[in-house]
Amino acid sequence: MRAVIAGAHGGPDVLRLAERDVPAPGPGQLLVDVAAAGVNYMDIYQREGRPPYAGDVPFVPGNEGAGTVAVAGPGVQGAREGDRVAWTGIPGSYAEQVIVPAGRAVPVPDGIGLETAAAVMLQGMTAHYLVTDTYPVTEGEPVVVHAAAGGVGLLLTQMVTMRAGVVIATTSAPWKAELARAAGAQHTAGYDDFGAVVREVTRGEGAAVVYDGVGRATFDDSLAALRRRGYMVLYGAASGPVPPLDPQRLHTGGSLFLTRPTLADYIVTRDELLSRAGDLFRWIGQGRLDVRIGGRYPLGQASRAQEDLAARRTTGKLILLPG
Repeated sequence: MRAVIAGAHGGPDVLRLAERDVPAPGPGQLLVDVAAAGVNYMDIYQREGRPPYAGDVPFVPGNEGAGTVAVAGPGVQGAREGDRVAWTGIPGSYAEQVIVPAGRAVPVPDGIGLETAAAVMLQGMTAHYLVTDTYPVTEGEPVVVHAAAGGVGLLLTQMVTMRAGVVIATTSAPWKAELARAAGAQHTAGYDDFGAVVREVTRGEGAAVVYDGVGRATFDDSLAALRRRGYMVLYGAASGPVPPLDPQRLHTGGSLFLTRPTLADYIVTRDELLSRAGDLFRWIGQGRLDVRIGGRYPLGQASRAQEDLAARRTTGKLILLPG
């Protein structure tokens, strides 16, 4: 089979397409023919060797995808050859075939395409836990969504809108702002003026929560945009990690809350994994959640896909197509 190999930590040029032996599923595992693999910032951090994502080299990048079960290993129950499944948090997904633990494979319902399933697992469930658990948005609350035209941002904007929150979306270009508005954002702003927009919209009170996947470039202004006892939810660091924070900053900002969540802690059990994925697939099937695939790349163009993502030349979700 073909797989993308990172032979060293570094830039996109360390990625190459190579032949590898087809892995054999062990007990409780599935061998899956990959239909599509998701491209995420996590993959870039891993390739660069950025802690805590760095690991041993060489390795096959990718942690998310969807496909069809080719072989079910010994002892597997509830999955068989030909079943359509999706996953996240499974290493080695930039490949034509991947080993997926049966307990982490999510059945893909009829009517949901495998490309859509691959595109929504990581970013969709991230948006889901952010608005339902990390900070449960309620009706009328002002919410800042950074990078609102990105993969998580577009889904997050739609989910906040489902919960009747008021979305103040940040984007880097007017055409991206239009995408955010189409997803439900009531207000849009650039990264340099979103604080002023928040103050205007909230009449000086501030936002209830900021969902920030950008990191270093927006962190200070995000804290300043919060209302008293507001929530700073830092779920990513696309622009780089934030500097060390003196907790006194939370005190002087109005008894603020700061959290750095990660999806793995919100899909610990299989029931939780299936519940979140089930909500996503149901909303997609009902037409309530639109999954924008902003770019499809052949497996051999993984380096280009990562470059485009890092340069913010795209919107929505990027996927790799092994076929």
